[in-house]
This record gives sequence, structure tokens and C-alpha cells, in this order.
Amino acid sequence: MPRPAPPAGRALGPVLKALEEKFGQGPGQLQLKWKEIVGETLARHTEPVKLIKARGNAPGTLELRVAGPAAAIVQHQAPEILQRVSLVLGEGSVTKLRIIQGAVRAHARPQAVRRRPKGPLDAAAEQTLAEGLADQPEGPLREALIRLGRETLRGRNS
Repeated sequence: MPRPAPPAGRALGPVLKALEEKFGQGPGQLQLKWKEIVGETLARHTEPVKLIKARGNAPGTLELRVAGPAAAIVQHQAPEILQRVSLVLGEGSVTKLRIIQGAVRAHARPQAVRRRPKGPLDAAAEQTLAEGLADQPEGPLREALIRLGRETLRGRNS
């Protein structure tokens, strides 16, 4: 009776290790540690796209996608970024940055907007709001101010 195949992770381990030794670690390793490498603020506006290996044993180039005006900051901080990348990938593995301007994927999930409970205000709050808007003439502006006042007062009570 033949033995069952080993788990895929165990079977691919030696193959992946040989590829990593030959070609180096990919941008996936950098993406995992990108916030630690460039800092939280710059990580929101940049992301590593790919490592471009040079022929032979020459150092490679790191291609970064950068959102808008952050490209100037990245260009200015390039030596420090390359130094930190070398700590992760190994000394001399990357010596140049190639900056591509474009939209950067969100790294952190945006926090959910907290919804305030909908419902009527108590009588005292409604009266205070009505007294505050008593000098306002009838019309769409007054209605908008009433809605705004209600939402503001609900926010204080929750």
C-alpha cells in the first residue's frame, strides 16, 4: 500500500528554500514588515511592488508604488529606506529604489463608523433646541439646523 502524500507545506519547503537562496526573498517579506521598515506614516502612502534582480550577483532594485506627493519624501529618504531594507533582505541585496506613482492599497482596515442610536430626543432637549432656533425663519435652513441640533444632542447623550 503506497504512503499518502506529505502535506503541501512540507513538500514545498525545500523547493521554496532553494528558490529563496537562488533569487532572494520577494516583496512579500517586505510587505509583511513594511510598516516597521519605513514607519507608519510613510507606510500608508507607499508599498513595495517587486524586487528586480540584476544579472549575476549584482544588487537589485526595489520598485515602490507611491501615492502622489509622498514621492518627494521617499526620494529624499531613499538612502535610509535602502539601509533598512538591507537589514531585512540582506546586505547589498538592493541598492536602488524605483518609484512608481499610483494608488496604494489600504494596509489597515478602516475602522467602522459608530452609528448613534436613532430615536426622539427627550422633551427637555427638544425644547432647548426649539428655543435656540426661535429667531430663525421657517424654511429649509431652519429644518437643517434642527436636524443638526438633534444629531449633536444625541451624540452628547450616548
